[in-house]
Amino acid sequence: MSEPLHPAPGIDIPLPPANDSGLSPRGRSPGDRLYRGATLAAALAIPLLIVLVAIEVFVGGWPALREFGVSFLTSSEWDPANGVYGAAPAIFGTLVSSALALLLATPLALGVAIFLAEFAPSWLRQPVAFLVDLLAAIPSVVYGFWGIVFLIPILRESVMPFLGETLGLASTPFFSGPAYGRSMLAAGVILAIMILPYISAVSREVLMAVPRSQREAALALGATRWEMIRDAVVPYAKSGLFGGIILGLGRALGETMAVTMVIGNRAEISASLFAPGYTMASVIANEFTEATDDLHLSALMAIGAVLLIITIIVNAIARWLVWRVSRERSA
Repeated sequence: MSEPLHPAPGIDIPLPPANDSGLSPRGRSPGDRLYRGATLAAALAIPLLIVLVAIEVFVGGWPALREFGVSFLTSSEWDPANGVYGAAPAIFGTLVSSALALLLATPLALGVAIFLAEFAPSWLRQPVAFLVDLLAAIPSVVYGFWGIVFLIPILRESVMPFLGETLGLASTPFFSGPAYGRSMLAAGVILAIMILPYISAVSREVLMAVPRSQREAALALGATRWEMIRDAVVPYAKSGLFGGIILGLGRALGETMAVTMVIGNRAEISASLFAPGYTMASVIANEFTEATDDLHLSALMAIGAVLLIITIIVNAIARWLVWRVSRERSA
């Protein structure tokens, strides 16, 4: 039997180029090429769709922006009968209702996330997490109907009189005026309930991604369980927690139906949370079918363009913050 051949010392035998599939490009089957092309088309379809939507919205809103200029964003007058449009009340209502929703939802969502990640026994963690996540599956119109039937009467008859008269806050600009029920406060409460599962889910995943060594090190130094969470877990996950909060803000900015049903839909800027208001999404939902002239339709499209820009920026910041936490964990 002949001896196997070995390369002489100092002589390298070239190897065939490697590729991900283990086959040369010419060796791929037609099915592989078809599958690759289909997945590539699916991956490119989403950004293409976003670009097409953005182009259509901006082209449709350009006549109003050209007609009114910067005053479209700063004017408070919205008068379709006279062809005068100012989006300031809608922008103000969107920002205030979303900020109020974050103020109400963030402490509760973080509390739920910390409980599920750090304190809940295994038999209780999954059922509670499922029920919290189930809030995100309820249709928006159901939230709005619940707000009309249940929430608004409670706010009008109990909560608003308690805040204004019992606590004596009626003298402040934020809780002054009559208790209408349909108000910025009602919109903020509805939005808080709707964004709570988003903030809670992201925060729970971020907290559970904190390495066990962080917890063990804090406990080894004599920290209590609460001190461990406060000084070791939460600071490590703060970027991801903040990203979850911003993601909830992005959800609140674009909510339409539930807010439209409870906010009162009045185009004015008021410091009082008891006063009705408007949001960018609700003004589009209310007036799109009633837009009888091109300028009115263009004004609604311009509001949609502003809302699209704000939403994309907020969601991009949230995704970047969550990605930072994932990268730090991998490192």
